[in-house]
Amino acid sequence: MPKWIKIILKVIGALAAVVIVAFLGITMYIVFNKEKVLKMMTTALNKNLNGTLTIGKLDPTFFKGFPGVSVTLKDVVIKDAQWSVHHHTLLDAKNFAVSVNAAALFHGSVQITKIDIIDANIDLFTDSTGYSNTSVFKSKPKDKNAPKDTSSSSTQIKRFTLNKVNFVVDDRKAFKLFKFEVQDVDGRMEYPSTGWHAYIDLQTLVKSFAFNTRQGSFMKDKQLNGSFDITYNEPAKLITVAPKVLNIGDDAFTIGGKFNLAKPDVDFVLNIADDNILWTSASHLLSPNITKSLNKFNIDEPFAVTCNIAGSFGGGGDPSIFVTANVKDNVVTIPGNKIENCSFKGVFSNNYVNGKGFNDDNSVIKLYHFNGTYKQVPFTIDTAFINNLNVPVATGIFKSHFDIAKLNHAIGDDDLRFTKGYADLKLAYKADLVNYKISKPKLAGTISVKNADVSYVPRNLNFKNTAVTIKFAGDDLLLNGIRLQTGNSIVFMEGRVNNFLNLYYTAPEKILLSWQVRSPQLHLAEFLGFLNSRQPAEPVKSVAGGKTNINSALSTAFEKGRAEIHLRVDKVYYKNFLATDATADFLMADNVIKVNNVSVKHAGGSLKLNGNFVQSGAVNDFTVNTKIDNVNTSGFFAAFNNFGMQNFTSKNLTGFLSAQAHLTGKINSGGNIVPRSLKGLVTVDLKQGSLLNFTPITSVGKFAFPFRDLKNIKFENLNMKFDVDGDKINISPMQINSSVLNMDVAGVYSMGKGTNIALDIPLRNPKGDTAIVDQTEKNKKRMKGIVLHILAADGDDGKIKIKWNKNRDKKDDKDKKGNDNITGEEKGSN
Repeated sequence: MPKWIKIILKVIGALAAVVIVAFLGITMYIVFNKEKVLKMMTTALNKNLNGTLTIGKLDPTFFKGFPGVSVTLKDVVIKDAQWSVHHHTLLDAKNFAVSVNAAALFHGSVQITKIDIIDANIDLFTDSTGYSNTSVFKSKPKDKNAPKDTSSSSTQIKRFTLNKVNFVVDDRKAFKLFKFEVQDVDGRMEYPSTGWHAYIDLQTLVKSFAFNTRQGSFMKDKQLNGSFDITYNEPAKLITVAPKVLNIGDDAFTIGGKFNLAKPDVDFVLNIADDNILWTSASHLLSPNITKSLNKFNIDEPFAVTCNIAGSFGGGGDPSIFVTANVKDNVVTIPGNKIENCSFKGVFSNNYVNGKGFNDDNSVIKLYHFNGTYKQVPFTIDTAFINNLNVPVATGIFKSHFDIAKLNHAIGDDDLRFTKGYADLKLAYKADLVNYKISKPKLAGTISVKNADVSYVPRNLNFKNTAVTIKFAGDDLLLNGIRLQTGNSIVFMEGRVNNFLNLYYTAPEKILLSWQVRSPQLHLAEFLGFLNSRQPAEPVKSVAGGKTNINSALSTAFEKGRAEIHLRVDKVYYKNFLATDATADFLMADNVIKVNNVSVKHAGGSLKLNGNFVQSGAVNDFTVNTKIDNVNTSGFFAAFNNFGMQNFTSKNLTGFLSAQAHLTGKINSGGNIVPRSLKGLVTVDLKQGSLLNFTPITSVGKFAFPFRDLKNIKFENLNMKFDVDGDKINISPMQINSSVLNMDVAGVYSMGKGTNIALDIPLRNPKGDTAIVDQTEKNKKRMKGIVLHILAADGDDGKIKIKWNKNRDKKDDKDKKGNDNITGEEKGSN
C-alpha cells in the first residue's frame, strides 16, 4: 500500500475516533445531565411562547440522530394563556423525538434538526370572538432595529414525521372545522435564501373538511394518500403547493394550490383535476348540501373534471368554487328521465354575480354545446344556465331537427300519434325548476312541422300532409300556416291561445284556442270523430312510474280546454248535402259544441243555424234553431235524406221552401239522427209547390177523383206548422189550395206506427175559382158541395191505408144538400 494512502486512512480513522468519542461524550453528558438539558430545552422553547410548554421526561436515543444527538421527549404539552377558559390543548404528544445539533449544546443553545411526533393530538382552536390558541407563539418583532436574541433556538427543522396524530383546526368564528386522523407523514425540509422547501409523503383519513360547518364537510371519511412538494417564499409570504397526484378514496386527483400568509385570514387557492371520475364519486366528495342536489342526477360513464376552490381561513362563508366538466357520448339521468348520446362542457360556480357571496343563491350551472337524445328525439342546446340552486331557474336556447314520429316516445301517443314528417325547433326558454323538474317555462321561438301524418287518437281523426308553425310570443301561443288534409278535405288554419304558458301548467282547462279556419272543400263525414266523446287513453308511464307532466297537461288541455272556431268554407259536403259559401262559429268546451252564426247557400237558397251538441258517448244530444230561405224543396229533402221519412220523400214535393225550426234530438257517431229522438216545432212556407205522386192523395183519387190528375198537384202558397215529437209529426190544421183540389189536413204522421191524418176534401173542382178576385168569396166557395172525410192511418201490414173518417162530425144540412148543387162539370169530373 502506498505510504500516502496509509496516511489518509490514519487521518480519517483519527477523525472518526474523535467524532465517536465526542458523540459518546455528549451522550454521556446528556445521560448524566438530563435534568439540566431538559431545563435548557424547556427554557429555550418557552422563550417564544405566550403560554406554557411542559415536558414530562427526556431520554437520549443513542445513534438515532448521529452525528447529532437525539432525545425523546415524553408527554409534551403546549397550552396557551387562555387554556383555562376554552380547554383546547394546542399539542399533547406522548412521544416527541427531537434531534439536536450536538456542537450547539456545548455553546448552551438548542438547534433542532428533526422532529418525530408519535401518538399526539394537535388542536388549533379559534373561539367565536376570534381569539386563537395559536397565539401561544410569540410574533417576531416588527422593529428592524431591535436587537436579535442570539439565544433563541434555530427554526430550521430538517426532517419531521408524524404517526398516529389527530390534527384539528376548529374555527368557531369562521364556522370552519378541519379534522384529520394522520396515519403517517414523512417530510424533509430545505432552506434556500427565500424561505423553505418541503417534500411530504402523506397518509391520512379526513374526518372533516368543512369550510362552513352549517353546510357540512367536503371529503368526509375519505382516505388521502400522496405526496406534496411545498415551497414557502418568505418575502411574498406565499406557500405554493406544486401539482401532484393525491389519491382521495379510490380516485386519483392532481392537486396544487397557494396559501397567502400575508393576509390576516390566510387566503388560499386549491386546484383539483381528474380526467376519469364517476359522477357519484365526485358528488360524494362535496358537502352534503351540494351532494343532495347532485344525487338527483347521474352520468353513467367517467368524465373529466376540474375544480378550483378559493377562499380564506377566516370569515364565516363558503369558499369560491369553480368546477368544469367535459362529458362525451354519455348517458345523463335527470329526475324522471334519461338523455342518451349526451355530450357537453359544463361549468359550476357559486359566484355568479360578484359581490353577492359564495352561496347557493348566487350559484350557477352553465352547459355549453349540450347535445343529446331524449326518448329518441335529438336536440341541441347552445348554452343553458341554471341560476340559484335554492330556487333554481333554467334558461337556454333549445334546437332540434328530427323525424316527428320520434315525438311519440317523448309525449306518448294516446292523444297525438305521428307517423310521418319532420319537425324543426328553436326555442329560447326560461323555467323554474321545482324538485329539479321544469315548471311553468317561458318560451320564445318557433316549432315547425312539415309533411306530417298525424292522428288525434281520442276522436279517431286522421290527417295527412300536415304542416304547422307554432310560435311562442310572450305568454301567448300562435299557430300559423296550418294545413290539414283528411280524405278529400283540405283545411287551412290560423290559431292563437292568449296567456297559454301560464294556463298550460296551472289551469289547462281554462285554455281558449281561437281558430280562423278556411277550406276550399270540407267533407263533414270525415270529421264525425268530433261527435264522439274523448275515448279514455291508456296511462303513459314515465321512468319514475307515473304519467309524465307534459303528457298529463297536454291531455287535460285537449280534453277540457276550449276551442273557438271561425269557419269559412267554399264547399261543404255531407252525404247528399252540398252547400257553398259556408260560414260558422263554433265553441267547443267540456264535451259541448256550441254552433253559432252558421250560414250556407244550398239548393238555390240559404240556411242559417244556431245550436249546440252535448257529447255523452256514442249518442249525442243536440239543439238547433234554423232558418231556411227559399231553397229548392226537392233538393233540400234529398240532401237531408228526407229527414228520416219513408212515405214522403224528395220525389213527392217541389217548390221553394222557407222554414223556421226549433228542434232537439240525438245524433249518433255516424252522423245519423237517432230514431224517435227528434222533438220541436217547425213552420214551413212553400211557394210555387207541387205535390207529386203522394200516396195518401193518389189513393183517394182512385175512387173520389178518377178524372183529375192527382199525381201532380200544384199550389201557389202553402203554410204548414208541425210539432215534432219523436217519430211522430203533429200536423196543425192547414188548408191546401191547389189546381186540382182543396183540402184541409190535420193529424199525426208517424215515421213508425201511429199515422192518423184527417183529410177533408171537397168534391167540387177548384179550377173554376181561379177567376174569382175577391178572396172572401173564394174562401166561402172553397168547401161548397160534397166534402169527403178521409182518414189516412196505419194498416195491418204497416203501410198507410185510406178509409172513411167515421168519427168526424157530419156537416150541417146545408153541406149535405150541397151535393144536389154539383155542377155538370163537377159531375163529369167526379
